[in-house]
Parts: sequence; structure tokens; C-alpha cells
Amino acid sequence: MKYGKRLREEIERCLPEWRGEFISYKQLKKQLNLIDPVSRAKKRSRISIEDLLHAGNGRVDVNFMRFTQLLDVELHKVNTFYIDKEEDYVIRLKELKNMEANLCCRETMLNLQKSILDFHAEMVCLLHYSVLNSTGFRKIVKKQKKRASSSNVQFNSVPRVLDQPFLSTELLYNLMKECEAMLYRLFLAGEP
Repeated sequence: MKYGKRLREEIERCLPEWRGEFISYKQLKKQLNLIDPVSRAKKRSRISIEDLLHAGNGRVDVNFMRFTQLLDVELHKVNTFYIDKEEDYVIRLKELKNMEANLCCRETMLNLQKSILDFHAEMVCLLHYSVLNSTGFRKIVKKQKKRASSSNVQFNSVPRVLDQPFLSTELLYNLMKECEAMLYRLFLAGEP
């Protein structure tokens, strides 16, 4: 099954409310397919990125620039959403810790346990979001690299794509561990 179709199915199955926040893989792929890296006459000769940008009549290859701009827009969109969610999760975890510190009865504890479980599940969804977008960006950059190498163009977006905030899930894992520790304490609080 093609990645684009699998991505759409996964979004609809797991995270439909975040639909607009995922990589627009289909748009990136369409834009990438519009790039004509070199004319047929130059296909066998080794060219640089400057040759690609100024292919033909000395003008910048518009489709290449559009692809690059679209890639940047998509990276920004995914990073912004991910960072905003992480910030929200830090605040929500503090609120849950305050609730834990001020427990007054068993009913409150049960509500807090449910809230923590729901919160943990949402963080798992964000982790899934990170993995799906990571795969999408890696695949589209791989396609770009393959297209460029078939015409000996020396251009690589991989370092830029691999150095994005949505790929650094350390904070998210730490929040999840703290959440699990709270649950452990709460469940043990009910035990003799």
C-alpha cells in the first residue's frame, strides 16, 4: 500500500480531529513531480543545484522553488502544532499534580485517575503524530533525493528535515513517565 493512502487511513482511524495538522504528503508529492531537474540534453552530465535553479533560460526553476517553499511550510505547520501541544501538556501535567496534592476523597481520586489516563492517551496520540509525520517527511525527501540523483543534482534536504522539534520526543516521554508515576502512586494509595 502506498504511504499517502496509508497516512490518510491512519489519520481517519486514530486522529481525525488533527487532520489539518499533518504533513500534506499528497501536495508535496504533486509539487515534487512537477520538477523537471534537467533537460534531456543535460541528463547525463553532472550538474549542481545552481544549474537546477537556473535551468534552461537562466531563470530559477519555479517548481523546485515551490517544492522547497512547500516543504518549509509543512515543516513549520507540523512543528508549530507539536510544540503547542507539548506546551499544553506541560501545563496540564502541573494541574494534575496539583489535583493529586489536594486529594480529599475516593471519588476525587477516581476522577483524577480517569483524567490522567485520558491525558496519557492523548500524549500517546501526539507521539503517533510525530512518527507519522516523520515517516512522511523522510519519504518525500527520499523521493526528492532520488529524483535529484537520477540527474546528478547535488541537493539534500535530509539534514534540515531530520533536525526538527517534532522529532525530539524526549520531553513527551518524560511527561508520559511522570504521568505513569502519578498513576502508580494513586493506584497504590487505594491499597492497604
